[in-house]
Amino acid sequence: MKFFRNCFHVVYRIWFYVLLAVPIVVMFPILVISILREQWYPFFFKLARVWAKIILFGMGCYPKIKRDFQYVKGESYLFVANHTSMTDIMLMLYVTKNPFVFVGKAELAKIPLFGFFYKRTCILVDRSNAKSRHNVFVEAQQRLQRGLSVCIFPEGGVPEDESILLDEFKDGAFRLAIEHHIPVAPLTFHDNKERFSYTFLSGGPGIMRVRVHKVIPTGILELEDKRMLKNQTREIILNELMTASIPR
Repeated sequence: MKFFRNCFHVVYRIWFYVLLAVPIVVMFPILVISILREQWYPFFFKLARVWAKIILFGMGCYPKIKRDFQYVKGESYLFVANHTSMTDIMLMLYVTKNPFVFVGKAELAKIPLFGFFYKRTCILVDRSNAKSRHNVFVEAQQRLQRGLSVCIFPEGGVPEDESILLDEFKDGAFRLAIEHHIPVAPLTFHDNKERFSYTFLSGGPGIMRVRVHKVIPTGILELEDKRMLKNQTREIILNELMTASIPR
């Protein structure tokens, strides 16, 4: 029985990367055109949402969303969520219609095909490099000035210890929100670790529960309030992870 279960997990992993690559290959010419000019990014974002849906539904993963807040079209937000899986990227794209750019690890740019577009459309950060961390704020400011939103996973990466429910948050996302007076939009992803964790022989199809929380305004906050904002945001996500207000 364990042999067949492991075989399924291997096939499931391979199938994920097939689903990741094939739509990119099929849409490659139009994807390339969509990133030639900065003002065309919203069109690229729509294509990225199609790509995300293909992967999620192709893997048998079905989002179940509880919304406490409806995002306003044309408004900029700082989207933040807990981070446990590579499918967090696809789920964020599925849930959120407001065009945004990811702030993500530079290492992901090495993934074939995916990395080609990732490094041209996302804000890459090498957390071990102070200059790279500073450049995140410069690039984020440019995207926000164009009316886009920004998405950051504030844990700074997926915890190596999968028993950790929610790791500590880094300050950078909340400094960015306060400096640019954009509301923080927390989301809680419940099942992504179970669907597709970083443990190779694991995962499987099923429901992906998402709670879209009310946004946290930052208009009256000062930079010294960033720790308070960080703790408030983390508490919202942690409480939802612990109580699970969305039934399976």
